Amino acid sequence: MTIKDPPTLTEDEKETGRRSFYNDESLVVLSAAREGWETATREAFDKRPPWKTDFTTVSSMEVPHLVTPEQVADIDPIADIGIPGEFPYTRGIHPSGYRGKSWTMRQFAGFGTAADTNERFKYLLSNGQTGLSVAFHLPTLYGYDSDHEMSKGEVGKCGVAIDTLADMEILFAGIPLGDVTTSMTINSTAPILLAMYLAVAEQQGVDIRRQVGGTLQNDILKEYIAQKEYIFPPRPSMRLVTDQFAFAAEHVPRWNTISISGYHIREAGSTALQELAFTLRDGIEYVQYGLDAGLDVDDFAPRLSFFFNSHNDFFEEIAKFRAARKIWATVMRERFGAKDPRSWMCRFHTQTAGCSLTAQQPYNNVVRTTVQALAAVLGGTQSLHTNALDETLALPTEENARIALRTQQILAHESGVINTVDPLGGSYLVEELTRRMVDGTFDYFRKIDDYGGMVEAIEAGYPQREIMDAAFQFQRAFERGVKKMVGVNDFVLEDELPMETLYISDDLAAEQVGFLNETRDKRDAGAVERTLDALKRGSAGDENTMPLIVDCVKAYCSVGEISDALRDVFGAYEEPAVF
Repeated sequence: MTIKDPPTLTEDEKETGRRSFYNDESLVVLSAAREGWETATREAFDKRPPWKTDFTTVSSMEVPHLVTPEQVADIDPIADIGIPGEFPYTRGIHPSGYRGKSWTMRQFAGFGTAADTNERFKYLLSNGQTGLSVAFHLPTLYGYDSDHEMSKGEVGKCGVAIDTLADMEILFAGIPLGDVTTSMTINSTAPILLAMYLAVAEQQGVDIRRQVGGTLQNDILKEYIAQKEYIFPPRPSMRLVTDQFAFAAEHVPRWNTISISGYHIREAGSTALQELAFTLRDGIEYVQYGLDAGLDVDDFAPRLSFFFNSHNDFFEEIAKFRAARKIWATVMRERFGAKDPRSWMCRFHTQTAGCSLTAQQPYNNVVRTTVQALAAVLGGTQSLHTNALDETLALPTEENARIALRTQQILAHESGVINTVDPLGGSYLVEELTRRMVDGTFDYFRKIDDYGGMVEAIEAGYPQREIMDAAFQFQRAFERGVKKMVGVNDFVLEDELPMETLYISDDLAAEQVGFLNETRDKRDAGAVERTLDALKRGSAGDENTMPLIVDCVKAYCSVGEISDALRDVFGAYEEPAVF
């Protein structure tokens, strides 16, 4: 299976593009000025100030001193850039941009018990947040209950503790799920948490077919590549993903069944190009697996979404987001033959870069987050989370979470950036960087296709090695002082006052385990046994696992019990050493 190259332009088409941007007279003037400009540029470069010796992006991509109209004259304003709302969507998927609808302000939150996080959700909603985003604690991510020995020291620490449907009922108590969309950052145990969410919605009397909307991360490939929160081997894990595609297309059509995540790839140390290429190639893999499972591409592709990181290098990030839309539209139409324009559209959530935050001088993180959020907005994100200034130290306090939310609100209501769609479209630099992103991504696609696909590339360790090499190169540049981090390896303060952070007591674990045991005592033991046995039989065959998991959840089977039932059938994955 090979990827098709992006469409090439004839010389006549290139000339048409040039003439549409510049008239004959301006081209003559630009050509005559070029020699003088190059001489002046060389002289300026020789005299560059000693404080700045590195002119590359965060990803170490060379940045031109100046991009001239001649250098981008072969970029076709129609075929390559277009207009918002039309193929190839480089300038945005909606004709009106943010004039028609603002991005969703979706602050990631979760800690302690379900009651603790429910309180934080209501606080954020009362302060103007427009969507929910749930962080689950590590035991839930790995398929363990709070009383498992692997959960010691982790209960409620890095997310909310969810063991059974009883916890999920408390998590969304007093929050009408028909009126708010919810994003859940969950992967290996994604079908379990989706089943719990739908069960709570039904308890609230919400029509899950017509009213329930949200997004499930459910991106297992990036776990093998970067985050490492996997349970089962890749192939059965991919089956669970496609089972959710089919189930949601029939029963929950407004639900985004996957958020294909580059965020964690970037946090693991990748370049911006690697983040883009590996994320979109993961998307290709999910589409192919869906087709191989017998699904029609236009039945499930419109509900695929993406999740990107927004890092410090302003123009590189904007170019990455614009390139993502162009690449995905081309792939879906030409590689997979999708007919529905909604299948061509790359819709994505963005989170500012956690790995860019510093424990030193943490108030500087407000500035970093603002720059990153502005890049995401100018890049056309549909949804945004802005990190709080203290998130490199602990989960955010209420005050710092509010400041992070206010950052988005100031951009939306005071900066003026929402008034024009893709305001940087046509910028020589932005268009040149966008082209580099597109070309580099298709190069990576070819390499991964040569392995046979992303699953095979992961099994061979290819993307993992690429990310490790990139992270190593950045660390070397940082240690040599070539790459600066203000307050860390430059502009350092010797004495800093400690910052007050959110503290999660170890006593919480006993409270959570006690509630779990109460739930086990109250439930129907026979129903638990029957539903878990049915899940084992169905997963051993070719039955769609989602309805079986829904039955387990409604019987108040725990996350750990359901995960163990699947472990018995699929086994547990152990990653081979990669060098």
